[in-house]
Amino acid sequence: MERIGAVLIDIDGVLTVSWEPLPGAVEAMEALRAAEVPLALVTNTTSRTRAAIARRLADAGFSVGPDDILTAPAVTATHLREHHPGARCLLINTGDVRGDLSGVPLVEEEDTEGAVPDVVVLGGAGSAFTYAALNRAFHLVQRGAALVAMHRNLYWRTAGGLDLDTGAFLLGLERAARTEAVVTGKPSGAFFAAALAHLGADPARTLMVGDDIETDVLAAQRHGITGALVRTGKYRPETHAAADGTPDHVVDSFADVPALLERSGR
Repeated sequence: MERIGAVLIDIDGVLTVSWEPLPGAVEAMEALRAAEVPLALVTNTTSRTRAAIARRLADAGFSVGPDDILTAPAVTATHLREHHPGARCLLINTGDVRGDLSGVPLVEEEDTEGAVPDVVVLGGAGSAFTYAALNRAFHLVQRGAALVAMHRNLYWRTAGGLDLDTGAFLLGLERAARTEAVVTGKPSGAFFAAALAHLGADPARTLMVGDDIETDVLAAQRHGITGALVRTGKYRPETHAAADGTPDHVVDSFADVPALLERSGR
């Protein structure tokens, strides 16, 4: 492994599950801080703003602030401002992330008859993903609205087990509307490029740590980043075995990452 100079870290399933820290994660983060390793937390979490995530992680013992965190909603806002400037956007998302969508005109669902959205934006699945909301999105896309998704994760790990996520609904919407969404969060190249730019990091000397072999690890590797898969969170042996590629590294948990970096000559 080439000497690692920066680390990208997924949050859910790597550092925490249902926002509770995983064993050894806080201590591993402290070890990276002590070694002065540049790091960024990169997440498809769509239920909280960057500031809210930072507060929750700080309460759990992690030494992070909002500037350490890059979220799918924040990257989505950049995409919408650049590619759909001034467009009216219908957001379907469980959780309040408006604080990370500055400069994006949001149209309330109940007002859509008077102000027809130009873009349908899918965030994270949950109670907001009702039949009525998804059917409304289907109608709008059929009429020409652009379709943007913050991610296409199929499921995520909670304290109660695996729960369905946006990708399970997005696949049906895309097929029904005969279109393909622009995905702004992981595994998109734009997301990883934004993370590298945030740290000023060289992909060849950056490590991505994640629990999703496709979205986190193999996607990072396709963009020249070293990938490390952890056996926590949504990790499943059968998914690992059936993956389209092989992770550069597989470790039991984030607690093993400092030792992995030591082996790189960090």
